[in-house]
Amino acid sequence: DRTQVKTLFEAASEDRLEALYVLAVHTGMREGELLGLKWEDVDLDRDVLRLRRALVREGGRVVLGDLKTPKSRRSVRLTHAATNALRNHLGRQLEEMGRMGSLYQPGGLVFATESGTLINPSNLRNRSFKPLLKRAGITDICFHDLRHTCATLLLSQGTHPKLVQELLGHATIAMTLDTYSHFLPSMGD
Repeated sequence: DRTQVKTLFEAASEDRLEALYVLAVHTGMREGELLGLKWEDVDLDRDVLRLRRALVREGGRVVLGDLKTPKSRRSVRLTHAATNALRNHLGRQLEEMGRMGSLYQPGGLVFATESGTLINPSNLRNRSFKPLLKRAGITDICFHDLRHTCATLLLSQGTHPKLVQELLGHATIAMTLDTYSHFLPSMGD
C-alpha cells in the first residue's frame, strides 16, 4: 500500500539502486526490463523512456535479449519523481565511473554493477532487494510485487484500465482486468 511504498522509498534513500526501486513502483516495469534499460533509451528532458530490450537468461547466463511480448516494446511516461531519481542515479553512476577508471566496462546500462556490467537478477534480489526490505521492515515480498503495487495503486486511484495495460505492456486489456479487476473501486458497486 501507499504507506509501505513510502517506507520502502525511505529505506532506499541514498542506496545506489534507489532509482531502480522508484522506477519499479512508478512504472510497473519488469525486473528484466529495468536491468536491460540503457541510457540511450531514456529522455530525461521529455520524461519518457523506451523499452527495447530486457535482461534474459540464456544457457545459464544473463544477457540482453528480447522483451517478453511485442506489446512489451513500448514508451513509458515518467513521473517527476522517477525522472529526478534517474537524474540522481546518473550523477552517482558518473562518480562510480570516475572512481573505477579504466576498470569500468561501459555498456550504457542504466542499472549496472559498480564496474558497469549486467546485474545478475539473483544478486539484485539477495544483495540489494532483500536487505532493503529488511531495513524497511516490510515482510518478505518478491521483486515482481513492485509491478503489482504499481498497477493496484493506479487502479485504486481510478486510473483507466487501458492506461494501466499500456503502462505494464500487457498483451490485452483482458489480461489486465483478469489480474487486477478486484482492485477497481467501482467493480463491486
